[in-house]
Order: sequence, then C-alpha cells, then structure tokens
Amino acid sequence: MTTGVPESEPAARADDRLRDQDEMIRRGRIAMGVTGEQNTESLRHALKRHNLGLYPVIALGLLAFADGFQGLVTGIMAPEIGRTLGIGPSGMVLIGLLKSLALAASAAVFAAIAGRWAIRGFLAIATGFGWTLITLLTGFVRTPTQYAAVNFIDGATSGTVATVHLPLLLDHYPPDMRNRVTSIRTGFLIVAGLLAPLSVTALVFYFHLTWRGVSVVLGLFSLLICFFAIGLRDPGFGRWDTKKVREAVHEVDGGDVQPESEVVDPSLGFFEASRRLWLIPSVRKALVATIIGAAGGVPAATYFTYYLADRWGLDVAARGLFATFAGVITVLVLPVAAKVGDRLYSLDPAKIIRVMVILQLASVALGVVALLSPVYAVLVVCYSLAGALPQAFAPAFSTTLMNIIPSKLRSHFVALVLIMGAGVGGVLGALLSSGLNDRFGLTGTLLLMYIPGVIAILILNSIRKDINADLDSNVRAVIEREELASLRASGTRPPLLSCRGVDFSYGPVQVLFNVDFTVDDGEMVALLGTNGAGKSTLLSVISGLNLPTAGTVRLDGADITYIDAERRVPMGISQVIGGRAVFGPLSVAENLRLYGYSLGRQRREIDSRVDEAFEAFPRLAERRNQLAAALSGGEQQMLGLSQALILRPRLLCIDELSLGLAPKVVGELLEMVRRINARGTAVVLVEQSATVALSLVDHAYFMERGEMRFDGPAAELAARDDLLRSVFLHGVGKTLGGGA
Repeated sequence: MTTGVPESEPAARADDRLRDQDEMIRRGRIAMGVTGEQNTESLRHALKRHNLGLYPVIALGLLAFADGFQGLVTGIMAPEIGRTLGIGPSGMVLIGLLKSLALAASAAVFAAIAGRWAIRGFLAIATGFGWTLITLLTGFVRTPTQYAAVNFIDGATSGTVATVHLPLLLDHYPPDMRNRVTSIRTGFLIVAGLLAPLSVTALVFYFHLTWRGVSVVLGLFSLLICFFAIGLRDPGFGRWDTKKVREAVHEVDGGDVQPESEVVDPSLGFFEASRRLWLIPSVRKALVATIIGAAGGVPAATYFTYYLADRWGLDVAARGLFATFAGVITVLVLPVAAKVGDRLYSLDPAKIIRVMVILQLASVALGVVALLSPVYAVLVVCYSLAGALPQAFAPAFSTTLMNIIPSKLRSHFVALVLIMGAGVGGVLGALLSSGLNDRFGLTGTLLLMYIPGVIAILILNSIRKDINADLDSNVRAVIEREELASLRASGTRPPLLSCRGVDFSYGPVQVLFNVDFTVDDGEMVALLGTNGAGKSTLLSVISGLNLPTAGTVRLDGADITYIDAERRVPMGISQVIGGRAVFGPLSVAENLRLYGYSLGRQRREIDSRVDEAFEAFPRLAERRNQLAAALSGGEQQMLGLSQALILRPRLLCIDELSLGLAPKVVGELLEMVRRINARGTAVVLVEQSATVALSLVDHAYFMERGEMRFDGPAAELAARDDLLRSVFLHGVGKTLGGGA
C-alpha cells in the first residue's frame, strides 16, 4: 500500500525529505522573526544592520496624521459648518454616515487593487493628494449638496490609510522590528488627536479664522506632507518575510532562489480573499472578536461623551483636556509596549496574544472602577489607563496577526477589520444599546457595554492555541511554492492537478484528512471508496464548490485553492454530477447552449460544438427539443457528458457515472468517456462500481474515512481484497487478469 510516498522512493529518502521539511519550517519561522530567543537589539542598530532608514514610517505616519487630523478638526467644527450651510444636526449625522460608507466601500476596492499590483506607494501618495484637494475645496463649498459630495470623496480617498499604509509599512521592515515601526505610525495618529483641538482653538481664537479658513490652512498643511511623502515606493510583496523564507528553503536543499515569475498564481478577488482569510483560525476568531467588541465599544464612545457632560458637567474644552490626558499617557507607554512586543514575538507569538488579553482584562477592570468612582481624579487616571494600555500594545497584536497572513492578502484583512468593526459591529451595537440609557442610565449603560467586550477578550484568548500553527501554515505555503518553482526551473513539469495535504470539514465534522491526489495531463484515474469515504467531497474541493480548511489545490502548478468555482471553468475544470447534471426545465438544446456562456470570447463556436455533441450522441439529437427532466437516467448522463464536448475542459471530474443505469447504457457512456480522454482531457472518475472504474483506467486511488489509503496501478488495487471488499464487484479480477 502506498501512503503518499512513491513506492520507488526508499524509506530512508522519505525520512530525509521529512527532516528537510521540518528544517525548512524551522528556518522559515526564524525568517519570519520567531527565533525562540528574546530580541534585545535596539531599533537604531536593527536599522543599521539592515541598511534601512525611517523615511517610510515617517512618510506614512505623516500621511495618516494629516488624514486623521483633518477629520478630527472637521468634526470639532461641525456645528459652525452646519449653521453656515443650513444643515441641521441630523443632516450632519447623515453626511458623516455617507462618508463612513464611502470609506468602507473604498477600503474593499483599494484592498483588491493593493493585493493584485505592487503600487501601494503610488496609491498612498495619489490618495493623499486627493484628500488634500478635497480639504481645500471644503473651504469653498456653498450648498449642503456640495458639502456632502466633498465628504463622500474624502471618505473614498481615505480608504488607503486603513488598507494600504500598514501592509506597505510591514513590507518595508523585517519582522523583528515591525512592532516598533508600527508603534511609531500609531504615535502619529495619537498626536493628531492631541493637536486637533489645540489647533482649532489657535486658528479660531488667535487668528480669527472661520471654518473655511481652517479648511484652507489644513489643505495647505496636508499638501506639504504629500510632497514630503512623494518618495514612497512599494518594495514588493513579502520583501522581508516571504523572500527570506524562500531563501531559507534553498539553504536546506542547496538550490538557487527562483524568480517569482516562475510560478504565477491567479489573483484572488475581494470575496475570494475574504473567504481565504476566514479559513485561517486566528483570523476568523479575530474578526468575530472585532464584531463583538465593536458592538460594545462603538456605542460606548458616544455614551461616554454624554456621561462626562451629564455626570461631571464637563464642557467641550474640559472634555478635550480629558481626551488629551489619555492620549499623552498612550504616547508615553507606546515605546515601552513596542519594545516588549518585539521581544515577545521573537520568543513566541502566542505570548503577544496572552499579554494583549491581560491588558484588555485590566482595561475592563479599570473602566469599571472609573465609572463607579465618586472622585473625578480617579476617573481620569483609571479611564486614561484603561484606554492607553491596550492601545499602546495594539500595534504588536496587529502585526503579529499580519505576519500569519500571506503578504498579498494583508490589505484585505485590514479592510475586513474595518468593515466588521465600523460596519457590522457598529450597526449591531446601535441595535443592542437602543433604549438602554432610558432604563439603566448612562453609568449602567456603559457598564453593560463591557459585556460584549469581555466576550471578545475570551475569543481573542483562544487565538493563543492557533497562532503558531497558522504561522507555520503560512511558511509551509511559501515552501511548497518555492519547491514548485525549483521543479519548473529544472525542466520538470508539474502535474495537471495536484491536491496536497487537503483537509475539509462540514462545520465541526471533518471529512477529509491530509489528502494527497494528483492527475497528470491527459491521464484518466479512478477514485474509489466506500459510501461516505469523501470521494464526492474531494471532487467538490477540486471544482471549487467547497473550500478546504487546510492544504492546497494546484492546476498546472498555479494555486487555485480559493478560486471561485465559476472562475475554474474557463481555467479548464468541469464536473459532471451523477443524477444532477442537467437543468430539468430546459430543453436538451438549451442545456447544451447554456454552456456556451462559459466560452467567453470563443462563444461564436457554440453552434459547431452543439452539433458535435449531437453527432456524438444521436439519441440526444433526436430529443433536442425535449425537456431534460423528461429524459431517462442514461440520457441525462449523456447530456451531462456533452458539456465536456462543449467546454473541452483540461480536467473532467465525473461523479457516479453508472448510478442506477443499465449495463448497456453504462457501456455507451464509458465509450464516450474514452473518446473525451483520447482528445487530451484528463478524467477523474468517481465510482461505486469497481468493475466499471478499473476496467477503464490504469491508475487508481482508494479512499476510506476521508483518508487516501491507496495510490497506484489499477491492477494492484484489484488485488487488494482488504481495501476493495466493501465495493468489490464480481468480475474485477477477470477484467484485469487478476484474482478476485
């Protein structure tokens, strides 16, 4: 029996390969910054060792500062703007909502662009000039419609700050210093929050500017920052992690690093990338925690403003000073948290999660004490610490999560966090908090808002057991891709289809376990097994109807694991589902013509291909205008097979060809399968009937309970009574010249 290792390969060589894989993963983790030792190198020395400067982080930090600063100032002056333009409070709220929606929508768009092309530096600069122009124009608007329009465009151009800046920053710096440089960028955002109210006070009360003048000053200030940032460039995806892992692979195998162009994977669309990220356990839990945490945090921020005004009688200036004090504490704590974060990540990423959970729990405790305290000074200190501690450590937490994500998908992750938090979580929070103030008062409502927060913290804590495995999965994917590039460079062509280490689960029930499965170009293979063995599930993973929870699916070496099923059809993958291969309410001719929509630019050939199908199946030609539902079972299978003649796929997956059919009909269908295969189409035949399958193919696989138990010549499988007993039909041995 074969178990994933070719029989011609000696066991010692297989052991060497496993050891090499382990060593590659170990070195890959080191390349990702997880050395197992406490990193104590200063940022200055680390920058000097890698021959790097601080320009990228300063430029991106200033751009984020300008965007955040402008938004805060506009928010502070909203009443004056509304009075001038004749917009009431509700109208200003709607315009703010419009801006938020534009921000969320543009985040998804910019994430898709940033994940496909390495032009993130250009995007950051171009959108910076975009919101700068909008800020200048804000000072000249005359109507509510114009003001709504500039806010919409402002939100749309600000989408890069969330989705592009952080992934771009991470690719500029190695993993062992990312927490510190990310903290520097976070510091710019916090300083923007500190300076915004002070700047408004100075410009209005000392320079006597109206909100129009303030907008012009802000625009000119932002313009200077954009010119400073004009030197930003995109260093490429994974410059300091993916590339270093690739180098680590060849330190083990002794080969040369291959150009990236050797393997070109199809780009994922936004929803494909989102599904891909959702399948990473740590990311999935973080997104769920984001939704639940935002459900409490978003409404709490609004209620707390009213709490300060009603409970403590603070006016706008006093509330501004309160926020300033909290910001100052965060800025002071940031350098310490950044240094600790880099040290802990180098030692063990799970420790980052643990510290973040502890700080979040401490934040909840401090917040409760602050709300219940009758002393204002206690409120200020406790609430400021409650916000500062987790915020200061947030860069370490976010960069740790980003390191387990493929470099091209990091912008998608940030966009999802924004959508889940500000969108889903914010709406959920508004619904949950509705009416609480009338029933429990401001203090009681704020205390209740900590309940979702505690639930979110518990979810975050569960990431600790997944984070290292997810990091290894990211490393393993790079290793597999680099090994494939080396094979291509050596002149070895990869299989047409390659499934490697595939796991799949229906909810909590795992169905496939570490399945390896390959099909060569033009090959015809049988996939056998008992009912419930996972055969049809594996076909659904190959065709894209289901996504694996682990492992990869490659077509000609290109990773298609998370590509939608409809995109796999033009790539050359088609599937015939036993008993469900036709559209019953349509006629035979309409069923065939329907596949023409998948031909794209070759759609003009549909008539000739339909005629070809009718020539191959004269019985279908006689019933061309008959509804498919009225056909016999055999005729429906013929119609299903005809799609292969229409689409001419490179790989045809047939599930249960002979299900419920007479032997004569099965024979006709088998002949058609042979003809399809003879034209160069590779065929995967899933069958309950071993007689049918093994009489047709030379290569066979056998599955049992979701695992691949056999991979080899069909004649050898026919001789394996221990495997085939449950599906073996009399005559298999006779068909292949073997014993039954």
